[in-house]
Amino acid sequence: MTEKRCSWCLSTPLYQQYHDEEWGRPVTDDGTLFEFLLLEGAQAGLAWITVLNKRENYRKAFDNFDPEKIARYTPKKIERLLQNPGIIRNRLKVEAAVKNARATLALRDAGSSLSEFLWQFTDGRVKVNRRRSIKQVPATTSESDAMSKGLKKAGFSFVGSTIMYAHMQATGMVNDHLVSCPAHQLCVDEAAAKNLL
Repeated sequence: MTEKRCSWCLSTPLYQQYHDEEWGRPVTDDGTLFEFLLLEGAQAGLAWITVLNKRENYRKAFDNFDPEKIARYTPKKIERLLQNPGIIRNRLKVEAAVKNARATLALRDAGSSLSEFLWQFTDGRVKVNRRRSIKQVPATTSESDAMSKGLKKAGFSFVGSTIMYAHMQATGMVNDHLVSCPAHQLCVDEAAAKNLL
């Protein structure tokens, strides 16, 4: 990638790598979608780079983001997690991860994958935006509003509209790379290859 990258990722090599290799790439895998759901919830009120720097610690602490294992976490396990300096030690966020794992399994038991549930809010298609400035990127949209409402109804927490729009951007349900960024077209091509346009 060149210096034309989206400006928000320029502060560290880790941020640049995340921007170049993950952000905005369309994700339909339940495991990855759940990982981002857990991490986006942890990020609430903080900078994304804070979570990105702790991602490997989260992977170890939360059983590689396996919802079946996380759903079985006991109050004792939660207390242990709250002593782990490698993660964001916020009780509500840790408890939300467990609650969201259980809600993910409940969706599956009801016959829907997490991917099907989340992608329904974009009609199963990537919304390709053509923004020229970071100032044009909204914090929420009608789709993220609807997704947030749907998730809350399904028993999820820490899924407000702003969090869900960040989730949609990260997992490529919307392409919010600026048109000047080479990753914009890469994400369009990947969406086309996956039949998501």
